Amino acid sequence: MMQRIILLVAATLISFCSFSQTAPFELSIEPININGLGGIQSYAVGQDNGKWLIVGGRLDGLHRRQPWAAFDIAGNNNQLIVIDPLTEQKWSAPLTSLPTGIQEQLSSTNMEFFQEGDYLYCIGGYGYSATAGDHTTYANLTAIKVSDVINAIVTNSSFSSYFRQIADPQFQVTGGGLNKIYDVYHLLGGQKFIGRYNPNNGPTFVQEYSNQIRRFTIADNGTSITINHLPSYTDTENLHRRDYNAESQILPDGTEGITMFSGVFQQTIDLPFLNSVTVASDGYAVNNAFQQYYNHYHCPVLPIYSITENEMHSVFFGGIAQFYDNNGTLVQDDNVPFVNTIARVTRDANGVMSEHKLPIEMPALLGSGAEFIPNLNFPHFENMVFKLDNITNENTLIGYIFGGISSSQPNIFFINDGTQSTANNQIFKVFIKAASPLSIDDFNAASTDVLNLKIYPNPNDGILNLQFNLIEKDDVKISVFDVKGVLVDKVVLKNLKAGKNNYSKEIKNLTKGGVYLITLETSTGKVTHKLIIEN
Repeated sequence: MMQRIILLVAATLISFCSFSQTAPFELSIEPININGLGGIQSYAVGQDNGKWLIVGGRLDGLHRRQPWAAFDIAGNNNQLIVIDPLTEQKWSAPLTSLPTGIQEQLSSTNMEFFQEGDYLYCIGGYGYSATAGDHTTYANLTAIKVSDVINAIVTNSSFSSYFRQIADPQFQVTGGGLNKIYDVYHLLGGQKFIGRYNPNNGPTFVQEYSNQIRRFTIADNGTSITINHLPSYTDTENLHRRDYNAESQILPDGTEGITMFSGVFQQTIDLPFLNSVTVASDGYAVNNAFQQYYNHYHCPVLPIYSITENEMHSVFFGGIAQFYDNNGTLVQDDNVPFVNTIARVTRDANGVMSEHKLPIEMPALLGSGAEFIPNLNFPHFENMVFKLDNITNENTLIGYIFGGISSSQPNIFFINDGTQSTANNQIFKVFIKAASPLSIDDFNAASTDVLNLKIYPNPNDGILNLQFNLIEKDDVKISVFDVKGVLVDKVVLKNLKAGKNNYSKEIKNLTKGGVYLITLETSTGKVTHKLIIEN
């Protein structure tokens, strides 16, 4: 769920260095259409023998702001949908034969889900519950035997015996991530949201971020499900995330891990996180040396790792973001619009992460609430990360992108009456091949700027508010130049602490509508951003 952005800021430009680098691989996408297949977004998916099982999600576009219209029952997906992308066929069956508790949860949106073998585990989710008489986040785990349900739907047979459900308050989460490191499941971030959505923060709902990574194991003999909860990690600042991408990784030491990329909202401001969190089998670490600019909300993600180079790549397809590229300029829009950017984040052998924009884009403002559905015939590790060293010079199908929100324009949240976006019914094949010598991606140098300089609000009326990060105690010089390079203002701040710092100052005699360069310099680095003064 989105939330009203406090800073209603027009698009602004950030100065940054972008240059081309040789790409590790090439991607291409190809649309296919299935007759009669409707649109859907924010769903759960499992697969067996090339067929997909679609569960939950919504049939409409971006949720509306009015409490009476947001997440209405008419938009619930109350069907189980089977798709065969190879034969381009689809089947469906209503949930009505299932017990009420299972029906309600499996018609919700933003469930966390994970497929282990033949079982798809669905946790939480948000939607209207007739039993509760209100919108709620479900405190359930439902196990679905994917192969038998798919076969039953295709053959129009009974499938009610292939669903089991348990209740657990630790699973009352929506918009988080569910993933696994070896034998331990991780329920990462998310929130408990009870009541009708109201962006004005009225008394119509309760919203509680989990601020946790909840760890547990599942013992499932096909009849009973036993949960063994392990100690959770709690961090009210860095794990305060939802509606983001939590992706399987191979870490530089060769072990399995998960990275929590971006997400919303920061504790102190209603804007996305730009940093990431690396989760390993023995704990987690916040990475403030990396900033992700291009893809912030949940979108399809392709994870692929090279053993020979010891490089982990995560490719993000469209979605919603605070930043986008405009002819080589990184544009900041604090209304956080829909974007068509395809970008990868690469972690090298030393654990250093960087962001790179691909030369291809989504064909429209697509990706938010969509899923990347892998081609399991492509070589992959146990945690479903693909093996990059197995690609060839020929285009090879590595997976599909399906569904999500299709928006008619970048910023629709504040004008949304239900007609500006739809649930997308498009399927895209995703192909990969080895890079040619001319294959290039654009490196976003701002992603590795350890100073993490932010100016807010921007544009502003001359009240300069800066936030930046220091890796050690240091002196900081802040300079303001006009576009001709003339120094307008300068200050030196002595002995600032390591970590996050803030500075505020009113700068007089600035020209309305003018553009100024703000330079921040320390003993270890220097960065310059643009500031626009309001008319």
